Amino acid sequence: MLSASIAVALACLWAVRSDLPHPPLWWLALFIPLVVTVMGARSLYRRTLNRRFLDEFMGILSSGSIAAMLLLCILVFLGITDRPGASVTKLWVCASILIPFGRLVRVVVQRRLQRRSHLVSPTLVIGSGQVTQHVIARMIAAPEHGMNPVGVLSDETHTRGEQGSDTDQVPHLGAVDQLETAIAQTQAERLVIAFTKGRWELLPAAVRIAHRHGLRVWVVPRMYEVIGSKSLVDHIGGMPLLSVPHTNPQGWQFRAKHLSDRIAAGCILLAISPFFLTLMLLVRWSSPGPIFFAQERVGRDGRVFGCLKFRSMRLPDPNEVTFVPKTGSAPGGVEGVDRRTRIGKLMRTTSMDELPQLLNVLRGDMSLVGPRPERPEFVTLFEAQIRRYGERHRVKAGVTGWAQVNGLRGQTSIADRAEWDNYYIENWSLWLDVKILMLTVLAIFKRAE
Repeated sequence: MLSASIAVALACLWAVRSDLPHPPLWWLALFIPLVVTVMGARSLYRRTLNRRFLDEFMGILSSGSIAAMLLLCILVFLGITDRPGASVTKLWVCASILIPFGRLVRVVVQRRLQRRSHLVSPTLVIGSGQVTQHVIARMIAAPEHGMNPVGVLSDETHTRGEQGSDTDQVPHLGAVDQLETAIAQTQAERLVIAFTKGRWELLPAAVRIAHRHGLRVWVVPRMYEVIGSKSLVDHIGGMPLLSVPHTNPQGWQFRAKHLSDRIAAGCILLAISPFFLTLMLLVRWSSPGPIFFAQERVGRDGRVFGCLKFRSMRLPDPNEVTFVPKTGSAPGGVEGVDRRTRIGKLMRTTSMDELPQLLNVLRGDMSLVGPRPERPEFVTLFEAQIRRYGERHRVKAGVTGWAQVNGLRGQTSIADRAEWDNYYIENWSLWLDVKILMLTVLAIFKRAE
């Protein structure tokens, strides 16, 4: 509302200074309730767990346009003839800039406060086992979702997390039928129902108790691995059925994606060619060795290809000890002895060493967006250790990916990467690719090894 009010004030000032006929400017104030109503009707004020500005941008922009058209219709219907179109156009221009900017500021401030454990809600979890521990670990690792786990309820014997882990700190508060007591004890504001082998007949009553106390409730669905953002709820009588849409990596949509990838990669290479050539010269002068190096990586359908990078390190000493990554972590970043050159350190920090992979995109080995490719020896290991890891090879590997823009770069959890990558495949859309590319531009300013 504040952004809309400022937009109206600026539009009025613009109209006055233009020295052209304009309707009574107080009519423009109708834009404020109109845009609030339109945004409310389109659920743009609904609280969400993972609020991202890019997810809301198109809805906010179109809501301002709809409100401006409604205002123009009202002015025309009332017979106002003093160039209402020109005044409403000025208002629409101001609103199209200020309202998205205001929402961006709000989202950024809110996420930063939540990352510092402010504006988070105490949350109870019903469930037991690995899925419950996984849900709690996600809440702790990502406080920007606004959830702080304060207790677990389960009819089963409580299973602790790994010794020393954060999930081990969340207390067990009793059985499911003690939910009301737990709410009073913790002042909980949210409830998440995960998997449990206990008495399922108690769960609907638990939801009603939570709602009676004003808690928001979420349920982790069975087969959550295949349920994405495009899933819909249908009904047979009063029974809900959850539809599971299918993403076909062999379909025409992905063929169109691969064609557009090559066109975009060619345009990007042409645009940055002076910069690209400068990096080539700097690498060549930094230390003896080739400008590029091609490392074997596994792509779509398990095919091995040479993934290109700018050489960022001096050639290895044959006496150096071979690096072994930590168990459960992906290889990457600085492995073993730091052999990076000066320009190599800069390129690795800003991910500029990945730019030659645009040539891989032109050759058809990779896409602009997709799961990051891994070395064959690690793929064999991870497929044996990590659940659903091999499913990421349904699509072409990417220069950037959904996992990377969510902070999983360098030596981070390979299980988490596989989870994000499979989410990307199941929920793929052209807009998701565009969003990842935009987030990549922001991610390169964050320090990486």
